[in-house]
Amino acid sequence: MNELESLKNIFKDRIFKIPDYQRGYAWTERQLKDFWEDVVNLPADRFHYTGLLSLKKVDRNVWNNWNDERWLLEDRGYKPFHVVDGQQRLTTFVIFIQAISEILKAIPENKDKKDEEIYLGSFSLKAIKEEYLVVQKPPQFIISTYKFSYEVDNPSFKFLKYRIFNEPNSGTIQETFYTLNLENAKRFFAENLKNYYEKYGILEIEILFKKLTQNLMFNVYEISDDFDVFVAFETMNNRGKKLSNLELLKNRLIYLTTLYDEKELKTDERFSLREKINDSWKEVYYQLGRNKQNPLNDDDFLVAHWIMYFQYTREKGDDYIRFLLEQKFTPQNIYAKTEVVVSSLQEFEEVRENEETDQEEVEENENEETVVLRSKLSPKEIEDYVNSLKSAAVHWYNTHNPVNNPDLTNAESMWIDRLNRIGIIYFRPLVTVSFLSSEVDSKQRVKLFKAIERFIFITFRLSRAFSTYRNSEFYRAARQFRNNELTVEEITERLEQRMSYCFYTPENTTDNFFDYTYFQKFIDKKFKNGGGFYYWNGLRYFLYEYEMDKVRQRGSQKIDWKLFIKGEKDKISIEHIYPQTPDNKCWKESFKGYKKAEINFFQGTLGNLLPLSQSINSSLQNDCFVDKKNPRYNERKEKIRQGYSDGSHSEIEVSTYEEWNPDNILERGLNLIEFMEKRWNLKFEDDYAKTELLFLDFMLPDEDESETEKTDE
Repeated sequence: MNELESLKNIFKDRIFKIPDYQRGYAWTERQLKDFWEDVVNLPADRFHYTGLLSLKKVDRNVWNNWNDERWLLEDRGYKPFHVVDGQQRLTTFVIFIQAISEILKAIPENKDKKDEEIYLGSFSLKAIKEEYLVVQKPPQFIISTYKFSYEVDNPSFKFLKYRIFNEPNSGTIQETFYTLNLENAKRFFAENLKNYYEKYGILEIEILFKKLTQNLMFNVYEISDDFDVFVAFETMNNRGKKLSNLELLKNRLIYLTTLYDEKELKTDERFSLREKINDSWKEVYYQLGRNKQNPLNDDDFLVAHWIMYFQYTREKGDDYIRFLLEQKFTPQNIYAKTEVVVSSLQEFEEVRENEETDQEEVEENENEETVVLRSKLSPKEIEDYVNSLKSAAVHWYNTHNPVNNPDLTNAESMWIDRLNRIGIIYFRPLVTVSFLSSEVDSKQRVKLFKAIERFIFITFRLSRAFSTYRNSEFYRAARQFRNNELTVEEITERLEQRMSYCFYTPENTTDNFFDYTYFQKFIDKKFKNGGGFYYWNGLRYFLYEYEMDKVRQRGSQKIDWKLFIKGEKDKISIEHIYPQTPDNKCWKESFKGYKKAEINFFQGTLGNLLPLSQSINSSLQNDCFVDKKNPRYNERKEKIRQGYSDGSHSEIEVSTYEEWNPDNILERGLNLIEFMEKRWNLKFEDDYAKTELLFLDFMLPDEDESETEKTDE
């Protein structure tokens, strides 16, 4: 361990690269704020211990392949290092310095000046850049050498070079979750420095720069050649922002490639395998970060892939990573050798000409078998695993982002979107796997998606099964499906069988009716809590599907799912047509003669709930029906609520009623139940069953009364 060193001293005559086993830039706004406040609040005459910086000197046979850096290493005596620990702080530091350089360039008096003519105190901008950021090779100045960067095959390398350091002519840049963090960090420092400059002036920016480069102190530790750098990386990164399991796994796999002996994995094969690991992780991180507004969780992907690839076991939530790091991909499985019988038969047959017959003869070499020792974990197993991760990543992305996705057919996109809206629960691995087999076509996939969606709606949204119901079975099915041990037909048949408890067949009939007992008990509890169907977690999905069915018939979509489910304070997107607080005289007139308990059922039943194309203030819910049907304006002739007549298809449908009363609520409820029967292929026994489910069976005449009426007739 050396004495404490400032960043000014650390960057002197050194070149830093982030090695391939490292993760990307992981700091978010919380860590950036802490870093900023540390620098801003640090007294100018005080030092701040910033932590350990662990470096590994790069061998010449490695840096000989570094084209842009080699001239500094050979001609000027710079030393090359891989950053083992401290990457996040060094990255933050160089982004901070870059943001300072851009602030200097943006000051009006520095307009049109060259870097050597712009000064921050006694430091020219040219000197600042060359000391911490980039040096150009004279005399042509074609090569730009960055003091801190990533290995060139890392997507973050180009992003740092062109988007952070502003080198022109970038071409296509692959973005990932990590590049998004780089971009956010630059924006954070740019905004804070701009505000700081406007408030305090250039002298305070100079003080910030000095504190940043001279007052932040590190313990610099150089790892010796015989030290296990990969194990050191895992150990050191247990501090600070914790490594994700996907990051740990990448480091582990690269580490394992170094453990095979030359007989089992030759140098060129070792290099190729390491490249495949890097290439797979590059693709995975690209797909996970592809949607900037909604980057995907890397551990979620790793769990799902483990379910697809290895045998699922129902244990604790972290059993998958214990399996991967403690059972499967371990040094012990490389050191442990097993005997393997290998054939010595050559891969070619020797062809020679027979001089007597002038014919070609094939001489087969004798097949000799020998026993050799091989690692329990073969290099091929690692290759197969990382290739599988790579191929699964794009389909994992597609299952999360199906809308307007050119990789999917229209039908695939529509049904995956439905699965996301209803809540795909534990079926995403199975959906992902359906794209990995060449034996499954689009038509079969859509058949599978339809079956899954129906299973979720009937089993979980209606029949109220626990969210873990049959999850182990269908997790295992994902792996069996990937290995072609199960077909789409067998999976859909199994889904149908697992719903059998949701249906019943009366005696002396062959009809199979939906057993709504579970759903009715659930809704009954919701009524006792004052909400009824309004608190059903399948309501928005159901009403949206009804609305979209009208869109397919008539065109003109008017409800956006994202806005429909987005909650806003004091605003609603599903309206009680007959309001919960019916204070207006019009409502009292329409529902007179009913008990208070019955009034609650009218308010919370399915037929009284309406999806709105535009969310409205909840206070407007109490308007009379005639006022709800038509737009409402304030004194300034400004529209304050949209009428049903120019709203969603569901609203327009309701607007055709002359008034809103108990009979119309029941009629619309029955229409919605009939849609449910058609859409999810289920059947209720009769209208009484439907009315009972709507909690409006008190509106039906008693059987005794009906018989009396018939007798009177």
